[in-house]
Amino acid sequence: MAILRREAAMPEEALARARLVEAETGETLDKIVTRLGLISEDALAGALARTLELPLVEAADFPAETATVPEVSAPFLRDRRALPLRIDGAVVVVAMANPLDREAVEGIAFATGRRVERCVARGGDIDAAIDRLYRTDAAIEVEDEVDEGDLERLKDLVSDAPVIRAVNRLIADAVDARASDIHLEPTEDRLAVRFRIDGLLRDMLSKPPAMRAPVVSRIKVMAGLNIAERRLPQDGRLRLTVRGHEIDLRVATAPSIHGESVVMRILDRANLALDPKSLGFDADLEAQFLGALAQPHGIILVTGPTGSGKTTTLYAALAHLNAPERKLMTIEDPIEYRLSGVVQSQVNPAIGYSFSSALRSFLRQDPDVMMVGEIRDAETAQIAVQAALTGHMILSTLHTNTAAGAVTRLLDMGVEPFLLSSVLTGVLAQRLVRRLCPHCREPYAADPALIERLGISAAPDETPVFYRPIGCPSCKGSGYSGRMAVFEFIRIDRDMAGLILHRADTRAIAAAAAAAGYSTLRADGIAKARAGLTALEEVLRVASED
Repeated sequence: MAILRREAAMPEEALARARLVEAETGETLDKIVTRLGLISEDALAGALARTLELPLVEAADFPAETATVPEVSAPFLRDRRALPLRIDGAVVVVAMANPLDREAVEGIAFATGRRVERCVARGGDIDAAIDRLYRTDAAIEVEDEVDEGDLERLKDLVSDAPVIRAVNRLIADAVDARASDIHLEPTEDRLAVRFRIDGLLRDMLSKPPAMRAPVVSRIKVMAGLNIAERRLPQDGRLRLTVRGHEIDLRVATAPSIHGESVVMRILDRANLALDPKSLGFDADLEAQFLGALAQPHGIILVTGPTGSGKTTTLYAALAHLNAPERKLMTIEDPIEYRLSGVVQSQVNPAIGYSFSSALRSFLRQDPDVMMVGEIRDAETAQIAVQAALTGHMILSTLHTNTAAGAVTRLLDMGVEPFLLSSVLTGVLAQRLVRRLCPHCREPYAADPALIERLGISAAPDETPVFYRPIGCPSCKGSGYSGRMAVFEFIRIDRDMAGLILHRADTRAIAAAAAAAGYSTLRADGIAKARAGLTALEEVLRVASED
């Protein structure tokens, strides 16, 4: 307790709460403080290692085959979160989540007849290794007892320890891999598992066919869905603590020929970037975008395909505008992150609560800033324009490929040109590209023919240098680590408003933006590729020809 108070700066009331749970449940303190989100597993392991002057072991440092000690049972190791790593003569080296657990140390020493040498590891890493190395036949038998037609047995199975551990491990592995989505896809002979990492799906270790129903049903129970309904799609969400901090998951199920398919979107609030620089804004773009947000009223749009990070950019804009003297309201489908100080609402088509009806009702709530998840129809567009005309700032998204295309799209929806030209403040288009791993990226001279085709400027004797992915342990061999956005932004000034007033087409608006010095998606991407932030191939993948 003194270590948590001193090294981890844990408040006294938090420690008291943990002690109370410990007395009620009998769980070990290291499990409790991380499960309750009072401290992360990383911070706890670091504090213990520093204070006790013990080595800190990462999962990557575990030997390929952990030393199996037959004298010590897997349930004991799992309960005490201890894992024998190797045997050196009369010494057994044990990784422990809580090296102060005297009972575990004495138990292993007595059972093996060897002296225990302790080291510190994250509890989750130990759990994963035990699940992998000490998988018992009893667990397999429980998994094989699934009868999809027996709902009562299915309800019992989703409460069994192997199923609970399988789902918890699945989610923890996805968080560790920095995945944005978990895809569970039932096939004839397995439950396929795929993680979307840095925008691309990757196959993971599949589950046996007997696990299809219990795993899906367990997830549905956690998300508050109806496990008896398998014919219709369902949507839900759940919240749990992983590695000591809270994770929100958005769950969507859909029927398929071999069972229900599940996609879980991971919403990690701890890693939510809400400042423009972390999203990929350079200094010039940040100044232009924040300048548009500084206007007292108007409409600012963010465009791009599904999954291009539009909502995150709008959240960053809301965070910039969020102040005690302003009232901010949102209508979303669905709400992805909870923002403190913002009144957030979710559409509900079943009762007629749509973007347009919500936006109309918001006007009676005296807001200063309103975010509309998406302008999908003419009615929503018209109400947004009227709201901007009456002194409100409107933030929204639109599905168009370019910033210039947003103007044409709104005109096609029936917004009058003279109204649009007076309320539209700026349009930001964006795409997501994978960020190069800074530890292993490699510079190279690009092909001169490609340089010429792309119109990349360079000095007469200079060959532009770009960077390519190599792969290292830090990025798990992919060459990439995380994602960033490339942007194009058009600020609607007097000249641009004149083009809108005369119903100029997309090409004319794009040409005027280029003449005014606004950067295109491809130009911004190439600049980031030359800076070593992403690969040129990534830019060409998401940004079309100018």
